[in-house]
Amino acid sequence: MNRPIALGLAMLAGAALGAAAVQSLHAQAKPVAYVIEERVYTNSDAYAKEFTPLAVKSTRDYGAKYLRGGGAFQGGKTLSIVGEAPSNIVLFQFESLDKAQEWSNSQAFRDLVPIGQKYTSYFRIYAVEGLPQPPQ
Repeated sequence: MNRPIALGLAMLAGAALGAAAVQSLHAQAKPVAYVIEERVYTNSDAYAKEFTPLAVKSTRDYGAKYLRGGGAFQGGKTLSIVGEAPSNIVLFQFESLDKAQEWSNSQAFRDLVPIGQKYTSYFRIYAVEGLPQPPQ
């Protein structure tokens, strides 16, 4: 085979292989997970003093980023669109649903739940997986 043709075919094959590798890497990227905490306080001062510092440490130890919060992370306004909005919402993000689950299975989290329940009449925490985002 003629050398320029062989070189051209090798370059084409390399480009195709590189494109396939990039596509594979993007397909493997996991969507982020959002954790939502809703609560109604029975004793907000005790909650802020006993629960919040431990919660912040445990979530940050697992890489969470706070997007909206109460207590030390005061959030913005809440707009009720349909139905009544919860009175207090915290929203944070983990790199994946697996990471959120790892945090929720931790001893630190299991120790937090009874404290949160002690100072609230309504206490709910759940995670949702975000949609995969296209590369930017």
